[in-house]
Amino acid sequence: MRRADRQRLPVVQQNEIAECGLACLVMVARYHGHDIDLASMRRRFPISLKGAGLSRLIAIAGTLGFQARPLRAEVAHLREIALPCILHWDLNHFVVLKEIGRERATVHDPARGEVTMSLAEFGRHFTGIALELAPAADFEPLRERQRISLSSLIGRVTGVRRALAQVLMLAVALEVLTLALPLSMQWVVDDVLVSADLGLLSLIGIGFLAIVVLQSAIAAMRGWVVAGIGASLNAQWLANLFGHLLRLPLDYFEKRSVGGVLSRFLSLQTVQQTLTGSFVEAVLDGLTVSLVLILLLLYSPLLTALVLAAFAAYALLRWLAYRKLWSLKEEQLTYVARQQSQLIESIHGVQTIKLANQQAQRRARVANATVEVANREAAIGRVAALFGGLSRLVFGAQRVLLIWIAAWMTLRGQFSAGMLVVFVTYADLFATRTSSLIDKFVDLRLLGLHGMRIADIALEPPEPHVTGQYAGPAPAPTLQVDGVSFRYAEDEPWILRDCSLRIEAGESVAIVGPSGCGKTTLAKLLLGLLHPAHGRIGIGGVDIRHYGLGNYRARFGTVMQDDALFAGSIAENICGFDADATQEAIETAARAAQIHDDILRMPMGYESLVGDMGSTLSGGQKQRVLLARALYRQPAILLLDEATSHLDVARERAINDCIAGLAMTRIVIAHRPETILNADRIIELREGAAIARSVDEYARASKTERAGHHD
Repeated sequence: MRRADRQRLPVVQQNEIAECGLACLVMVARYHGHDIDLASMRRRFPISLKGAGLSRLIAIAGTLGFQARPLRAEVAHLREIALPCILHWDLNHFVVLKEIGRERATVHDPARGEVTMSLAEFGRHFTGIALELAPAADFEPLRERQRISLSSLIGRVTGVRRALAQVLMLAVALEVLTLALPLSMQWVVDDVLVSADLGLLSLIGIGFLAIVVLQSAIAAMRGWVVAGIGASLNAQWLANLFGHLLRLPLDYFEKRSVGGVLSRFLSLQTVQQTLTGSFVEAVLDGLTVSLVLILLLLYSPLLTALVLAAFAAYALLRWLAYRKLWSLKEEQLTYVARQQSQLIESIHGVQTIKLANQQAQRRARVANATVEVANREAAIGRVAALFGGLSRLVFGAQRVLLIWIAAWMTLRGQFSAGMLVVFVTYADLFATRTSSLIDKFVDLRLLGLHGMRIADIALEPPEPHVTGQYAGPAPAPTLQVDGVSFRYAEDEPWILRDCSLRIEAGESVAIVGPSGCGKTTLAKLLLGLLHPAHGRIGIGGVDIRHYGLGNYRARFGTVMQDDALFAGSIAENICGFDADATQEAIETAARAAQIHDDILRMPMGYESLVGDMGSTLSGGQKQRVLLARALYRQPAILLLDEATSHLDVARERAINDCIAGLAMTRIVIAHRPETILNADRIIELREGAAIARSVDEYARASKTERAGHHD
């Protein structure tokens, strides 16, 4: 069994946008015996948004104990390569080749799942580069898998255990009454009809009518409690998961699509509904099955064996199709995430779509994603329909045989007529509950898919160093960058290399350099959003990790290039939805950002709504509202990354003059000479290093450079 499991090539779906190569390595590694998952490998071998090249995959494969052999091959030559192997796909993707025949090939695509296609289509995607992997002589199977438990996914939830205990108590009472009802038929047939005792008939009727009333009341109470559990669990679980999501580092969000993250919350809803619905019902079905089985054995062990045989046949059929259902569900979830991403992108980019007349193309992309989702849903529906038919066949045949044999036993005097009726009723109840129990067990097993997706959020380690150990007085707003080096992945070039600089308290510094030199990266390092590979960053002589990133960022007011406004009024966005904000403080910040007059000209003034992500404001107005939000915090350090790029020169000069009069350290990243020359000192980034220059020196150099371009 272990060998058979090892030789089965799994499908591993990528979670990050550019980790297809790593997902392919995990598939091949698990095929050869490693017990690893993508989350564990991601922590060991992080991949940047630019993805991993072939050399990076070869290096990781060597670490896992594989000998890697890169090849150039035509489609016809792939039959001679040891499978599974990794293929370069569509010039920007990797897949695993599972098998290739004369007419068709099957690949495991980390973005799509298992795909079978014709060789003609295969050739259109395959770039001619393959990576063959074979275990080295010292290959040793690894076990490195992320442990997923329900408690780790849910977090801290209160009040559920007591409610579940109430549900189970009500359920037990309900099932006992359900089992008692068929006895009325046996007593009527065997006692009332034989003796024509009308008094006994009335007594039985009144008694069982009372049982029905009690059963209905208990069922309503159970439904009431289950609804409360579902609502409570959903609210607490969603709040816990979203709270943890906000504690994750910035690169988690940069490496995933919005639709992919949102799909995790859909999985959360599915798990919650299953746990409060199918799980409780499965417990009840299991309880009922056990009690009914005891009653059936008391009536006839021989007929009970027939009932159990039907149950075993249906369970075997479900087990045989379990992997196929798992694969379909996994692909469905992947395509749902892709569909959501397409919808979100299209809605946010509708202006670009209209200007480029790309409505038809975007509609086609969304339609294709929707068709893929529909195809998987249809396949899952067909599987469900198939098992519905098989259930009818197995248990219908069981019922016919049961009546046949029980009637024969009745004719021989081994059964009474009432016993026959009750046994068949109990057998039907057993068949219904066991088939439902098997189906719910499969559903609960399939929750592992949703659990793995939720774990992509719940089990990700939160951003480190948010809380520090520093207990002294607030350090001065002087920033030190000592020997900092940074790159986004091990196989990528250094953005900053042994970079050092110092910004004094109250100083105004402009950070300049050509596009792509690392200015925004340096800003994110200064804010603690990225962490250097080497070196340290300090404030007032205290390492920001020791000080605590939460306290550190509280000293900052920032405007980044891709900052966002949130749904609400302008006043709410300026004060950051501060419940204790005063109108005076809001207007003071707005005046400093030169947006106060614009706001007063709006019909609703400071209560004007900004729309979705600031859509009702112009680019310049949005930037000034963002600046007002930064100034409202009354920061000790103000960091602006192209914060005035949409403003005219006069307005920008007015803002610079106003900010210059504020007692704070100012760091400005800009390209405009007017903004740069307004600083006290200039730091230029060149080849990953920081070069301090005076304003006059920079002005002379810029003038000389412009003159050279003019010549």
